[in-house]
Amino acid sequence: MLKSFFLDKRWFLWAWGGFIFIIGSLLAQTWIDVKINEWYKGFYDLLQKATERDVSEFYDGIFLFLKLAIPYVIIYTITNYFTRLYAFRWREAMTFAYMPYWKKIDAKVEGASQRIQEDCMNFAKIVESIGLQIIRAIMLLIAFVPILWGLSSNVIIPWLKDINGSLVYVSLIASLGGVLISWLVGIKLPGLEYNNQVVEAAFRKELVYGEDDRVEYAKPPTILELFAGIKFNYHRLFLHYGYFDLWLIMYNQSMIIVPYVIMGPGLFTGAMTLGILIQTSSAFREVQGSFSLFMQNWTRITELRSIYKRLTEFERAIGYKNPAPSSSGIIRS
Repeated sequence: MLKSFFLDKRWFLWAWGGFIFIIGSLLAQTWIDVKINEWYKGFYDLLQKATERDVSEFYDGIFLFLKLAIPYVIIYTITNYFTRLYAFRWREAMTFAYMPYWKKIDAKVEGASQRIQEDCMNFAKIVESIGLQIIRAIMLLIAFVPILWGLSSNVIIPWLKDINGSLVYVSLIASLGGVLISWLVGIKLPGLEYNNQVVEAAFRKELVYGEDDRVEYAKPPTILELFAGIKFNYHRLFLHYGYFDLWLIMYNQSMIIVPYVIMGPGLFTGAMTLGILIQTSSAFREVQGSFSLFMQNWTRITELRSIYKRLTEFERAIGYKNPAPSSSGIIRS
């Protein structure tokens, strides 16, 4: 899965050159995120004392935001386009690495077409997406933890104000607690996702055989029986995803108000300005969001685990070890 792209010299430029390009674009986005966070303080302090300031300062603030936001949008759009292309190249490398091994074996491999066509595509897309988020989360933590640590000095709640970097600890504890509860709520999802692919594969196989022989295959009783298995598994899957979605939405909504609950009293006592409150809320959101990355992607990680398990079984069945030297025919464009 990984070595067919990253360890194959034919894909060296795409794999590692593309990776470096993505890292560079994420660094640029993180730098702009920090600058926008600094902008919040000045702009909202201006709004808090709007009657004492000139309207030209307001327009200067808007113009400064646009100078940051427009490059961010351009970089973000280019990065998204490139990462989609990157994932497709990864899929291409996996596909043509598997093909020579699959064609050489005599035994039938259950669901081979799905493994090569669908699972390779989904594996590359999900790993690229989550991997991108992990790298970005690390960058955001490096950039925003010091900012949030410093802003924690404005906390006036008695049991928190004496703890250095209290807001960082609050975000960490909230995220770890969220991950633990997410694991408990979604503990059955990986198995259900795997079973879902098994019953879907059986149904698809019957339909494929039915295309060639409609007398012996795809008979109504067989189709009804196979689809009943699909329906039963989907109902269980939807139910468990319902539990998980309920928990995740509740968690996300509660995290919005946490920094305001902690910092809000200081605004009324004059211990801080509105700009500091908004800046702290923004920094808390970035740090807490980075800490809770795995929880926010729990359903995709569940799907990835299922795909990884199926591809591992497929590699074992075809005797795949290394990118085959005979895997020619890779389309270069």
